[in-house]
Amino acid sequence: MKHTLAVLVQDESGVLSRISGLFARRGFNIDSLAVGSTEKPGISRITMSVRGDNRTIEQLIKQLYKLINILNVQNVTNIPCVERELILIKVNTIKEDISSILDIANVFRAKVVDLANTSLTLEITGDPGKIFAIQQLLNKYDIIEVARTGKITLTRESNINTELLKKTLSYNQSYLYS
Repeated sequence: MKHTLAVLVQDESGVLSRISGLFARRGFNIDSLAVGSTEKPGISRITMSVRGDNRTIEQLIKQLYKLINILNVQNVTNIPCVERELILIKVNTIKEDISSILDIANVFRAKVVDLANTSLTLEITGDPGKIFAIQQLLNKYDIIEVARTGKITLTRESNINTELLKKTLSYNQSYLYS
Protein backbone atom coordinates (compact mmCIF):
# COMPACT_ATOMS: atom_id res chain seq x y z
CA MET A 1 0.00 0.00 0.00
CA LYS A 2 1.18 3.53 -0.76
CA HIS A 3 1.59 5.78 2.28
CA THR A 4 2.05 9.54 2.46
CA LEU A 5 4.34 10.89 5.17
CA ALA A 6 4.54 14.55 6.15
CA VAL A 7 7.82 15.31 7.93
CA LEU A 8 8.73 18.61 9.57
CA VAL A 9 12.48 19.17 9.81
CA GLN A 10 14.91 21.84 10.84
CA ASP A 11 16.13 23.47 7.65
CA GLU A 12 19.79 22.47 7.82
CA SER A 13 22.13 20.90 5.31
CA GLY A 14 22.25 17.12 5.29
CA VAL A 15 18.71 16.49 6.59
CA LEU A 16 17.37 15.19 3.29
CA SER A 17 20.52 13.14 2.78
CA ARG A 18 20.07 11.45 6.17
CA ILE A 19 16.42 10.70 5.43
CA SER A 20 17.12 9.27 1.99
CA GLY A 21 20.02 7.25 3.47
CA LEU A 22 17.67 5.76 6.05
CA PHE A 23 15.22 4.78 3.31
CA ALA A 24 17.99 3.28 1.19
CA ARG A 25 19.39 1.22 4.12
CA ARG A 26 15.89 -0.14 4.80
CA GLY A 27 15.36 -0.97 1.12
CA PHE A 28 12.57 1.55 0.55
CA ASN A 29 12.04 3.46 -2.63
CA ILE A 30 10.57 6.93 -2.34
CA ASP A 31 7.87 7.18 -5.03
CA SER A 32 7.33 10.92 -4.63
CA LEU A 33 9.25 13.61 -2.78
CA ALA A 34 8.60 17.31 -2.28
CA VAL A 35 10.52 19.65 0.00
CA GLY A 36 9.77 23.26 0.81
CA SER A 37 9.85 25.88 3.50
CA THR A 38 6.93 26.26 5.89
CA GLU A 39 5.26 29.22 7.54
CA LYS A 40 7.96 29.11 10.24
CA PRO A 41 11.47 30.31 9.33
CA GLY A 42 14.07 27.56 9.61
CA ILE A 43 11.55 24.70 9.27
CA SER A 44 10.87 22.72 6.10
CA ARG A 45 8.13 20.26 5.22
CA ILE A 46 9.03 17.08 3.39
CA THR A 47 6.15 15.18 1.84
CA MET A 48 6.91 11.72 0.55
CA SER A 49 5.05 8.73 -0.79
CA VAL A 50 6.39 5.28 0.01
CA ARG A 51 5.08 1.76 -0.37
CA GLY A 52 4.80 -0.64 2.54
CA ASP A 53 2.42 -2.29 4.96
CA ASN A 54 1.22 -0.48 8.09
CA ARG A 55 3.65 -2.25 10.42
CA THR A 56 6.65 -1.48 8.22
CA ILE A 57 5.67 2.19 7.90
CA GLU A 58 5.29 2.45 11.70
CA GLN A 59 8.84 1.11 12.07
CA LEU A 60 10.09 3.56 9.46
CA ILE A 61 8.47 6.47 11.33
CA LYS A 62 10.19 5.38 14.55
CA GLN A 63 13.50 5.29 12.71
CA LEU A 64 12.89 8.78 11.27
CA TYR A 65 12.37 10.17 14.78
CA LYS A 66 15.86 8.89 15.71
CA LEU A 67 17.46 11.15 13.11
CA ILE A 68 18.64 14.59 14.17
CA ASN A 69 16.73 17.63 12.93
CA ILE A 70 13.42 15.70 12.65
CA LEU A 71 10.68 17.65 14.44
CA ASN A 72 7.51 15.74 13.54
CA VAL A 73 6.50 12.80 11.36
CA GLN A 74 2.89 12.17 10.45
CA ASN A 75 1.41 9.38 8.35
CA VAL A 76 -1.39 11.28 6.59
CA THR A 77 -2.47 8.37 4.39
CA ASN A 78 -5.86 7.92 6.05
CA ILE A 79 -6.37 11.51 7.22
CA PRO A 80 -8.50 13.92 5.16
CA CYS A 81 -5.99 16.05 3.24
CA VAL A 82 -5.68 18.49 0.40
CA GLU A 83 -3.25 16.90 -2.06
CA ARG A 84 -1.73 18.58 -5.11
CA GLU A 85 0.86 17.90 -7.76
CA LEU A 86 2.12 19.90 -10.70
CA ILE A 87 3.02 18.41 -14.05
CA LEU A 88 4.42 19.98 -17.19
CA ILE A 89 3.80 17.95 -20.35
CA LYS A 90 5.35 18.86 -23.70
CA VAL A 91 3.37 17.31 -26.56
CA ASN A 92 4.44 17.07 -30.18
CA THR A 93 1.69 18.67 -32.24
CA ILE A 94 0.52 18.12 -35.73
CA LYS A 95 -2.20 20.33 -37.18
CA GLU A 96 -4.88 17.61 -36.93
CA ASP A 97 -4.29 16.97 -33.20
CA ILE A 98 -4.10 20.52 -31.80
CA SER A 99 -7.82 21.02 -31.22
CA SER A 100 -8.16 17.59 -29.56
CA ILE A 101 -5.23 18.29 -27.26
CA LEU A 102 -6.64 21.72 -26.38
CA ASP A 103 -10.06 20.14 -25.68
CA ILE A 104 -8.41 17.75 -23.21
CA ALA A 105 -6.51 20.67 -21.67
CA ASN A 106 -9.74 22.63 -21.31
CA VAL A 107 -11.55 19.77 -19.53
CA PHE A 108 -8.70 19.44 -17.03
CA ARG A 109 -8.24 23.21 -16.67
CA ALA A 110 -4.67 22.92 -17.91
CA LYS A 111 -2.77 26.01 -18.98
CA VAL A 112 -0.85 26.25 -22.21
CA VAL A 113 2.47 27.69 -21.02
CA ASP A 114 4.43 27.35 -24.25
CA LEU A 115 3.41 27.08 -27.87
CA ALA A 116 5.70 26.45 -30.83
CA ASN A 117 5.20 25.34 -34.43
CA THR A 118 5.66 21.67 -33.54
CA SER A 119 4.80 21.40 -29.85
CA LEU A 120 2.87 22.78 -26.94
CA THR A 121 3.54 22.57 -23.22
CA LEU A 122 0.73 22.18 -20.71
CA GLU A 123 0.78 22.95 -17.00
CA ILE A 124 -1.66 20.94 -14.90
CA THR A 125 -2.18 21.26 -11.16
CA GLY A 126 -4.42 18.95 -9.19
CA ASP A 127 -4.78 15.87 -7.08
CA PRO A 128 -2.79 12.80 -8.14
CA GLY A 129 -5.87 11.22 -9.76
CA LYS A 130 -6.37 14.22 -12.05
CA ILE A 131 -2.69 14.22 -13.00
CA PHE A 132 -2.82 10.50 -13.81
CA ALA A 133 -6.00 10.89 -15.86
CA ILE A 134 -4.75 13.68 -18.13
CA GLN A 135 -1.43 11.94 -18.61
CA GLN A 136 -3.27 8.78 -19.71
CA LEU A 137 -5.33 10.74 -22.22
CA LEU A 138 -2.31 12.56 -23.62
CA ASN A 139 -0.34 9.31 -23.99
CA LYS A 140 -2.05 8.68 -27.34
CA TYR A 141 -0.25 11.74 -28.68
CA ASP A 142 3.51 12.03 -29.02
CA ILE A 143 4.68 13.19 -25.57
CA ILE A 144 8.14 14.72 -25.87
CA GLU A 145 8.88 15.48 -22.21
CA VAL A 146 7.30 15.28 -18.77
CA ALA A 147 8.36 17.05 -15.57
CA ARG A 148 6.37 16.26 -12.45
CA THR A 149 6.62 17.53 -8.90
CA GLY A 150 6.16 15.35 -5.89
CA LYS A 151 2.84 15.33 -4.11
CA ILE A 152 2.34 18.02 -1.47
CA THR A 153 -0.33 17.75 1.17
CA LEU A 154 -1.86 19.53 4.13
CA THR A 155 -4.42 18.00 6.46
CA ARG A 156 -7.94 19.37 6.24
CA GLU A 157 -8.97 21.33 9.32
CA SER A 158 -12.59 20.66 8.34
CA ASN A 159 -11.80 16.93 8.68
CA ILE A 160 -13.97 16.30 5.60
CA ASN A 161 -12.77 13.44 3.43
CA THR A 162 -13.37 14.70 -0.11
CA GLU A 163 -12.39 11.34 -1.63
CA LEU A 164 -15.25 9.75 0.29
CA LEU A 165 -17.56 12.57 -0.86
CA LYS A 166 -16.56 11.99 -4.51
CA LYS A 167 -17.36 8.28 -4.21
CA THR A 168 -20.68 8.99 -2.48
CA LEU A 169 -21.70 11.62 -5.06
CA SER A 170 -20.68 9.34 -7.91
CA TYR A 171 -22.70 6.47 -6.44
CA ASN A 172 -25.74 8.69 -5.85
CA GLN A 173 -25.61 10.08 -9.39
CA SER A 174 -25.34 6.60 -10.93
CA TYR A 175 -28.23 5.46 -8.73
CA LEU A 176 -30.42 8.40 -9.79
CA TYR A 177 -29.79 7.88 -13.50
CA SER A 178 -30.10 4.10 -13.58
